[in-house]
Amino acid sequence: MYVIDDVCYAGTPEKEIRVIEAKPLVGGMLLLTFLSGEKRLFDTTTLTGPAFLPLREEAALRTARVQHGFVSWLDGAIDVAPEYIYEHSIPYDEAADLLLAG
Repeated sequence: MYVIDDVCYAGTPEKEIRVIEAKPLVGGMLLLTFLSGEKRLFDTTTLTGPAFLPLREEAALRTARVQHGFVSWLDGAIDVAPEYIYEHSIPYDEAADLLLAG
C-alpha cells in the first residue's frame, strides 16, 4: 500500500513513464527522451495495423509531437502510449553501440 496526495492505493507504486521529447530519425526511428532523463531508440516500423500505415512515409513520421507525455503524429490522428514505446525501445547508449559496430 502507498499514499499519493492523501489517496491510499493498493499494491506498489509504478514508475511514471512519460515522453518529454521525440526526435524523428531516418528509417522510421525515433530518439526519445523520457521524464527520467533516459534516452531510448524506438523503431516505428514495428507498429502494425492500418492506423500506423501513414508512418511509413517520412513526411508523416516527421510530424511527431509530444502531447501529455505520449507521442502523436499527424495532429493527434495517431498516437502510442509511452509505456508501449518504453517497453519496445532500447537504451540509446546500447543503440549507439549497435550502430557503431554495424
